[in-house]
Amino acid sequence: MPAATLTISSRNYSSWSLRGWLVCRMASLDFETELLSGNDASTRAELLHLSPSFLVPRLCHGEIVVWDTLAIAQYLNEIRPEAGFLPKDAVARAHCRSIAGEMHGGFINLRSALPMNLKARHTGFKIFNGARGDIDRIVTIVDECLSRYSGPYLFGETPSLADAMLAPVCTRFVTYDVPVSGATAAYRDIILAWPLMQEWLDSALAEPDEIEELDMEF
Repeated sequence: MPAATLTISSRNYSSWSLRGWLVCRMASLDFETELLSGNDASTRAELLHLSPSFLVPRLCHGEIVVWDTLAIAQYLNEIRPEAGFLPKDAVARAHCRSIAGEMHGGFINLRSALPMNLKARHTGFKIFNGARGDIDRIVTIVDECLSRYSGPYLFGETPSLADAMLAPVCTRFVTYDVPVSGATAAYRDIILAWPLMQEWLDSALAEPDEIEELDMEF
């Protein structure tokens, strides 16, 4: 039997669920995934950005219960340090933590204007100034990391916590046809080709539930 359960809200729409699932898989944790119903009121509030606080993704590991993606990653880093969430070098490690924290607490305009929707494609989508500033900042982060640590991932040859945190943004770049620099476009494609991302994307495409409000808005 799996040693843990990760509760998520939606594979297609929930960027935080994707991040939580990625870090659990990166840590090689033996877990099963529990998917909440799209008809659940709290699930819909999270996905529609109507709730300031929500409890998914939520990891139950024995007697430990931890929610919030960054908290899950920090817990897993404690029990599975071999997962390599953070670089070995202290300077790079601080840089990685900073990017993960910035992604966790920022980019509100991007989240609101370009919500994750893996099944959708909006060619020529008009991006307004608020979201454009967030996109420019993400491109700066990616370009600086690739230049500094030589890629193909943000901190070198293997995915880190920062990559897991930025992964949903890469899907948004595709969904909303966001033009980005050559280096960032290459990074986007690397993330989308990551076997863990491919596994999630396949599951999302097979997910039957739809959140009508999100699909109608765009």
